[in-house]
Amino acid sequence: MTRVIAVANQKGGVGKTTTSVNLSASLALSGSSVLLIDLDPQGNATMGSGVDKSSLELSIYDWMMEAQALDEVVHNSPGGYAIMPGNTDLTAAEVELLGQDNREHRLKLRLEAEASHFEYVLIDCPPSLNILTLNALIAANSVLIPMQCEYYALEGLSALLETVEGVRERANPRLAIEGLLRTMYDPRNGLTRDVSRQLIQYFGDGVFRTVIPRNVRLAEAPSHGLPAVLYDRQSRGAVAYLALAGELRRKHQSTATESAAQ
Repeated sequence: MTRVIAVANQKGGVGKTTTSVNLSASLALSGSSVLLIDLDPQGNATMGSGVDKSSLELSIYDWMMEAQALDEVVHNSPGGYAIMPGNTDLTAAEVELLGQDNREHRLKLRLEAEASHFEYVLIDCPPSLNILTLNALIAANSVLIPMQCEYYALEGLSALLETVEGVRERANPRLAIEGLLRTMYDPRNGLTRDVSRQLIQYFGDGVFRTVIPRNVRLAEAPSHGLPAVLYDRQSRGAVAYLALAGELRRKHQSTATESAAQ
């Protein structure tokens, strides 16, 4: 069964694209077939996957809006996963979708038609709660929320959770919270520790045990068009994302076992 995970947070600069790229590569290294969809017009996940967003002949716009075949649009990344590249053409897709019927379900329909052979589909959402993000939430089984442990992050989290609940009630009742991922984590910072404790107190097991540290290698890797697990596999950032992939896979295997036993 294909598991579709939207990586979302309307607050920018929280490690959303870094998580999308490095989790995709880490899952691929563990043997899973992975498709990463760059749904952000900035195209950062595309560039971080070794694909030049400015020289694309075909992008996610052509696949989602023009029904171009998936195999003709995706690229094989150095990280071992397939990347559905995105660029500023997505801005046009956003405008066009607003004038169409069934506009929130376009991504879901395209994935159901062509992406069922992947074990994981990760969607790097734009840093806003717009029609593209709504498409991702309706297409997804779950939402993975990267966030920094700071005061303003908590405010943004409540808005995102309200959106998720609204999508669950109106369009996608299966949508779950995959987990909250603490990123750019610095245990020396008192506020970081305080916010982390609040998250665990309120969300419990909904917070991933894995934390992603502040790490220079994670910041350097995108400029080389590589995920950190290829750029420097021994770095603390790469090790953390490999651990996150393991935690995610164990969780899904446990869920599948429980479902089979019922």
